[in-house]
Amino acid sequence: MKDDLFSAAATERLRAQAPLAARMRPRTLDEIVGQKHLVAKGSPLRVLIEADRLSSVIFWGPPGTGKTTLAEVVALTTQRYFERLSAVSAGVKDVRESIERAADRLGQFGKGTIVFIDEIHRFSTSQQDALLPSVESGVITLIGATTENPYFEINSPLRSRSTLFRLEPLLVEDVRILLDRGAVAEGVRVETDALDALANRCGGDARQALTALEVACALASEKNETLTTSHVDAALGVSALRYGRDDHYDVVSAFIKSIRGSDPQAGLFWLARMLESGDDAKFIARRLVILASEDVGMADPNALVVAVAAATALEHVGLPEAQLNLAQAVVYLATAPKSNRVALAIWSAREDVRKGVSSEVPAHLRDGHYEAAKEFGHGVGYIYPHDDPRGWVSQQYLPDEANGSISRQTSYYTPSDHGLEAEIAERIEQQLDTTNEKDKK
Repeated sequence: MKDDLFSAAATERLRAQAPLAARMRPRTLDEIVGQKHLVAKGSPLRVLIEADRLSSVIFWGPPGTGKTTLAEVVALTTQRYFERLSAVSAGVKDVRESIERAADRLGQFGKGTIVFIDEIHRFSTSQQDALLPSVESGVITLIGATTENPYFEINSPLRSRSTLFRLEPLLVEDVRILLDRGAVAEGVRVETDALDALANRCGGDARQALTALEVACALASEKNETLTTSHVDAALGVSALRYGRDDHYDVVSAFIKSIRGSDPQAGLFWLARMLESGDDAKFIARRLVILASEDVGMADPNALVVAVAAATALEHVGLPEAQLNLAQAVVYLATAPKSNRVALAIWSAREDVRKGVSSEVPAHLRDGHYEAAKEFGHGVGYIYPHDDPRGWVSQQYLPDEANGSISRQTSYYTPSDHGLEAEIAERIEQQLDTTNEKDKK
């Protein structure tokens, strides 16, 4: 009895000393803020949790979005045994022991087991493989939590046997609700503007918001002051940007698509996001050089010149000064006329080569400069374009036509009517008309 009283007192004391984010953790689905698509009444996940029929799931989302909170709510509502493992510290031995205990409970008492593994992406392939048979047979129900894309980090067989639930960063108004609750729990006077500023600067991360609030409350309480934005600024230092591997790929995707979509404002914003997050400026420059040919191409050939110049400037002056060169390239590329016809052309040509079309060089195009080349017909019949007053001549340049081969009239590159390509299209059309007239004769 004394031990029970002592354990209860110790538990209460630890709870009182726990960080604010831990003390504020919801204990029911109704207390959860945000993630309405998952926890709203009637949603599939909520129905499964309330009916205690949850099968193996993976909660995927940025830090501070409620993955562990959802698992804790399951622990408080399920009739099954709930066991926690941390992928940071648990090894294959721990996993196997947990599975053995689950099998014993199921065999002796008919009681199922839910195993919650936080940071499951840190598990190695062998550790994930050790889970697979027991998940497949139903010995355990797995709840995995990860901040990394499970399609990259979770074994395909394990992922296919689990239902994936994506958690999104909390909305500002959701964070604001949590901060109001936290301020009440801390018992401090708070200026409304201070909580508004904190809600806007935490990037949808509830844990970061509550941790910063706790620090700000401590700073204000030290001098018996009302919590203000200055306390929030001191607690945050600078606004910490979330930028994991998933964020990197998503931001880069938004960056490229914004420039491709001719939106210089968005292009500059995502450039700033990458630079502020410490992304590799050389990587950004490389992406701009690629985009200049892939998405602008011959609609404005100077786009490639500008992109390469920005990359060269980065090599010469480095950051932070080179941010100006990168920004200039972003604006130029975003506002330039767009065409992907050069990209489509090379992709199409390479596809033909891969398909095995005839790729023998016609005799008149072969190297005729070495001794005895003309004996083989190499270079014979070739017409030098510069000898023609037009600067070009109509002659065969593609391989000889053969079964399964390409036609001499194949058009890999078809100009658009954007920017300079409209003029290029006219020149190609004139050449084509002349060629057709020659063929008719």
